[in-house]
Amino acid sequence: DRPWRWQRRIDDLSATRWTTILSRPGKHYVRKQCRHCLDPACVSVCPVGAMHKTPEGPVVYNPDICMGCRYCMMACPYGIPRYTWAEAVPYVRKCIMCYDKIKGGELDQPACTKACPAEATIYGNRDDLLEAAHRKIEEKPDLYIPKVFGEHEVGGTSVLYVSDINLGF
Repeated sequence: DRPWRWQRRIDDLSATRWTTILSRPGKHYVRKQCRHCLDPACVSVCPVGAMHKTPEGPVVYNPDICMGCRYCMMACPYGIPRYTWAEAVPYVRKCIMCYDKIKGGELDQPACTKACPAEATIYGNRDDLLEAAHRKIEEKPDLYIPKVFGEHEVGGTSVLYVSDINLGF
């Protein structure tokens, strides 16, 4: 994918690439992806309900009812939804946490968490993950900042981060 001429920099997210790794100072790396907000702004602005929050947590998109207004792109506090500008019939694209494949029984967890050999990315119930994140911080207070990123930001997110640097979001 190429950056569009109005982009000042490419962050590697696109209509075909829904997650990327951002480089931070000091050889730190942060995964950029949809955070699946608990009260998603993208859902609240969609006039036709094409973007919606599932009871399981993921924010998913229905292209069959999307009218292409791109309000979701403007409303997202993390700048995540992308648009298939080059397509004759363009759609919004974003990570849906493999919701359709999990719901259909094809997967038991998102592909990204299943593929992570170090279990740096894990999947589960948000309350259980919050408990595990706080426990991890308590067990190694010298290693992690005492904060679970996503616990409270923009009302809370379904994707949580534990880090040794301030992630700034």
